[in-house]
Amino acid sequence: MNHFFSLIAHHEYVFIFVVVLAEAVGLPVPAALALVAGGAAAAAGTLSPIKALFIALTAMLTGDTLLFILGRYMGWALLGLLCRLSVNPESCVLRSAESFYKRGKTTLLIAKFIPGVNTMAPPLAGSMRMPVQQFLRFDFAGASLYIVAYGALGFLFHDFLAALTRGFQTASHVVGEVLFVAAIVYIAYRFWLYHKNKVYRVVPRVQVEELAHKLGSDEKENVLILDVRSHGYYDANAERIKGSIRIEPNNLSEELKAIPKDKDIYLYCT
Repeated sequence: MNHFFSLIAHHEYVFIFVVVLAEAVGLPVPAALALVAGGAAAAAGTLSPIKALFIALTAMLTGDTLLFILGRYMGWALLGLLCRLSVNPESCVLRSAESFYKRGKTTLLIAKFIPGVNTMAPPLAGSMRMPVQQFLRFDFAGASLYIVAYGALGFLFHDFLAALTRGFQTASHVVGEVLFVAAIVYIAYRFWLYHKNKVYRVVPRVQVEELAHKLGSDEKENVLILDVRSHGYYDANAERIKGSIRIEPNNLSEELKAIPKDKDIYLYCT
């Protein structure tokens, strides 16, 4: 924490802008911690609260808007790229998409507080063709809530944070050892999760020719094709594979109950 206070003191608003922007575009940096430190600095009179709020909002909206635009043109390719560093990329995408399915545009109001969803929400909104004005309105509200919440936390508890910083400085050697051990444990945990979920990183696929051959043979009665495109891409009037059954991801658990289990099931999405 003392390192953050030092950076705030020397670089002031530039530091807040860079850190908040970096988190908004998906980089693993602690924007919440920078906002808390910025709030504490504002309480100490080092920064202007209004100016710091404006700069943080500008940075976050800039990053979110960039991902929104890229999401509109790149779709799931961008979502997969953002999740590439995740332990399980597919669960990263699906978790974020599920939040949109359940809450719709209101996801943008709380997305910043949910790790993983915070970066995925803007490109998801773009890929699902959310109107630009609607996105900016909800994203502005969500970003404001996030920045004010953490900034106010630092502002109200600046005395406690200052005391905590002095304590870190006094016990810097012990704190350093604890942080080093914690980092080792965290890295080991990530490797364990990676190994555990490795089996889920590859989705079994079938060639189009192979499925077409089955549909043109005596095996076609044993084949069931499910259309599982997300509602952001699905158009009821668009063409789809003949004989396929539409499955709505928003109601997946219920719809799966009606699917026969004695057939070879093939899925297709966007």
